[in-house]
Amino acid sequence: MKKILVVISLLFLLLACAKPQEEQKIKNDAQKMNSNQKVLVVFFSKTGENYGVGNITVGNTHKVAAEIARQTNGTLFEIKPVVEYPIGYKDCVSVAKEEKAKKARPAIKNRVENITDYDVIYLGYPNWGNDAPMPVYTFLENHNLNNKQVYPFVTHEGSGIGNSIDLLKQAFPKLIFNEGLAMYGHIAQSDAPFVEKTVKNWLNK
Repeated sequence: MKKILVVISLLFLLLACAKPQEEQKIKNDAQKMNSNQKVLVVFFSKTGENYGVGNITVGNTHKVAAEIARQTNGTLFEIKPVVEYPIGYKDCVSVAKEEKAKKARPAIKNRVENITDYDVIYLGYPNWGNDAPMPVYTFLENHNLNNKQVYPFVTHEGSGIGNSIDLLKQAFPKLIFNEGLAMYGHIAQSDAPFVEKTVKNWLNK
């Protein structure tokens, strides 16, 4: 009887040891797979006067995008409208509201020529009126991302992601939108260690 109990105990010990090893193998396989993927980090970000942070030269969303690109070895691409938004916060809000009401598609200066080469797309923007800024729609309409994995990330000052992802899904049903990341703009602007940690936790999911 004692021998049987010893054997059973050894079996449980082996199983307990095997589980962490299996989990580690899964993590290693995931890291290997991610290292082989080609990543594009696309973002729209607003400089000038922003709510809660004053006048800035690097946008809140830009800072998050740069950290994602750093951690994923991704290529950074900024969506730049041909006609820049007003520097003043209130003036910018007024223009953005008008564009949203008209479902405008502001022209953008640049495009990704080799978009089909990328396996994963991270898409960032500030939450403007519970939606993505209209230049983001222009970018998506100008690039074929059908069946691509898209991971949205949003900066905000209390509204979170809002309805923006749902509205993008409705407009682009062939895109595969995954769980998004929302971060306060003033934190993204001023707390680099927090941005690094938050992005790392999100990517590890």
